[in-house]
Amino acid sequence: MATAELAGNYRSIETVDVANKRVIVRADLNVPMSGAEIADATRIERFLPTLTDLTGRGARVIVLSHLGRPEGAPDTAYSLKPIAVHLRSAMKGIPVHFSENSTGDQAKSQAANLKPGEVLVLENVRFHPGEEKNDAAYAAELATLGDLYVNDAFSVSHRAHASTEAIAHLLPAYAGPSMMAEIDAFKVSLDRPERPVAAVIGGSKVSTKLRVLVHLAKKMDVLIIGGGIANTFLFAQGYRVGRSLHEPKFVDTVDAILSQAAESGCKVILPSDFVVAHDLKANAQTKIVAIGEVPQDQMILDVGPRSVAEFTRRIERCKTLLWNGPLGAFETPPFEAATFQLAREAARLTSERRLVTIAGGGDTVAALNGAGVTDRFTYVSTAGGAFLEWLEGKVLPGVAALTRA
Repeated sequence: MATAELAGNYRSIETVDVANKRVIVRADLNVPMSGAEIADATRIERFLPTLTDLTGRGARVIVLSHLGRPEGAPDTAYSLKPIAVHLRSAMKGIPVHFSENSTGDQAKSQAANLKPGEVLVLENVRFHPGEEKNDAAYAAELATLGDLYVNDAFSVSHRAHASTEAIAHLLPAYAGPSMMAEIDAFKVSLDRPERPVAAVIGGSKVSTKLRVLVHLAKKMDVLIIGGGIANTFLFAQGYRVGRSLHEPKFVDTVDAILSQAAESGCKVILPSDFVVAHDLKANAQTKIVAIGEVPQDQMILDVGPRSVAEFTRRIERCKTLLWNGPLGAFETPPFEAATFQLAREAARLTSERRLVTIAGGGDTVAALNGAGVTDRFTYVSTAGGAFLEWLEGKVLPGVAALTRA
């Protein structure tokens, strides 16, 4: 049997002999559904290479996942059966079976009877009340089904659940390819980036990214701030923001972040001009104003062209870029302009091999998709809460459980 490859403290499944082994894989197949139909199969498609690799190496693969929030009881609206059907079609000739339970005699029998190169998808783990409680007994029942455990679901690993944390202590536990890609991306952008390293942080509220900003102020050389978060920074510095979204009660927090950045040698870059309008609506009448000149009856809905030019100059001087959050209300034209333009500049620099670009978060992915540059960034994470918690410097239970020797 090959020795497990170590990447940092995380053991990868890629070099482990899995032939004829029952390999339990935690995946994130929590896809959007429209009735009984899959509305967006992106997460399934991203899991296929892992499944193809393991079955191709002779593993007997048992897939764990959740779907939606069934509150710890069976609910046909959240069954994984449509997911299994989709996998059966996508795997092209590889047998994909489905178990109507995640534990019990049926699941045990089906797992025991799997042949090398076959797949068994278990029913939604959140149908069991022990899943979200990280129940040891439920984890033990799951563990009896396999010989090895693989977590390939970074996006759910910020939760200490039975299928992400407790089970990892009961079997030899490894990181799957998708998990390793996420870990490696964070090492590149946070732990050992090629410097100078910059972060673009946007979104609506300081309160949702307070710990992210504090942590990044210690790690980055340049911190570019946009979106509603920038409005609060500007308000804290005495600038008028009109009717713009901002959080007055976080003025002291902003001061603390700026102090931390100054102490760490991190340069904080705020917008210097803005696109304003009376209302957030499609094709609203807009104008561009300089910092401090936002009319009292209008709101900031995007950063202006002078700011985008300055942000571009900043990232052109960097070697690594981390991005989380849009610069404006990108879902509503014409307030997508700044986000899309800077994203395209970052993609250009990436294509020219001048910049390593790591991005993540739901709104961020949607914005990069809108700009048409997702596949031109070095790495784009589809994780939401897990991505933010890692940016905050938190320990993710499902990841930490993989660090045992």
